Amino acid sequence: MAASEAQARDAAELVAVEYRPLPAVGDISSADGPHRVWAHASDNHAFIWEDGDAQAVAHAFARAAHVAVLDVINNRVIVHPMEPRGALASYEPAGKRHTLITTSQGANFLQQILAEHVFHVPPPSIRVVTPDVGGAFGAGLPLYPEQVLTMWAARELNRPVKWCNDRSQSFVSDTQGRDHATRVELALDSNGRFLALRVTTSANMGAYLSTAGPAVPTLACKGMQSGVYRFDAVHVTVRGVFTNTVSVDAYRGAGNPETQYMLERVIDVAATQVGIDRVQLRRHNMIGAADVPFTTVLGH
Repeated sequence: MAASEAQARDAAELVAVEYRPLPAVGDISSADGPHRVWAHASDNHAFIWEDGDAQAVAHAFARAAHVAVLDVINNRVIVHPMEPRGALASYEPAGKRHTLITTSQGANFLQQILAEHVFHVPPPSIRVVTPDVGGAFGAGLPLYPEQVLTMWAARELNRPVKWCNDRSQSFVSDTQGRDHATRVELALDSNGRFLALRVTTSANMGAYLSTAGPAVPTLACKGMQSGVYRFDAVHVTVRGVFTNTVSVDAYRGAGNPETQYMLERVIDVAATQVGIDRVQLRRHNMIGAADVPFTTVLGH
């Protein structure tokens, strides 16, 4: 074990690695190609998730006077904090108690995952401390492998173990955000009233599922699919795909930016197609003060 970062870097240079190039799945579009990220995921699907009423949506589209269709890309974003991640772990053999000091977005959240899903110990035996952090914006939410490894190493070596990310490592190891390809279809009646919304999204998960990664394009987006508008029916299908890229997780109000970008864009398309002023079209379909409290068709 290295006693300093410089010593660790010198030791790492003594390790010789022979790499053999393999075919890569670099983005959502190539996920449907012949190459596989994982052998057990024959179609590169991590999951397929649906919500809403598909039959009601189909009936609404069948009677619609106008249908607007739009394909949108919500590009991948990289968080890249000024303060890279770090972890300092120690272990008390007498009390069988771990202590992890780490940059995070929620100490209790990490404690629960570490206790219940990683070390399988009672939560009080793991203490997670997060000192002052200059913002996390989603990238501080997940549990990262380095946090687990420092804790394991501290227990095995019976001495504190520290790890700190550097700028280059942060760029390829911190979770990133978004990366969705979506087709959105909006059905309207002859008066410009919104009838139904059909959303089909392919969401890039990266090579590994991060802590909340699958929840972003599904549950987080679900609450905002209909925005501030009335719909008779909504149906959403999300296909999470594996690619040879960095894992994706929550980023800056996850679910809200993705759905509002999609929804407001297709409303503009519909306004042009139907020949209605885009502001007036929104006013015509917006939930009013008299409607509040209001429950959306997806149950929010």
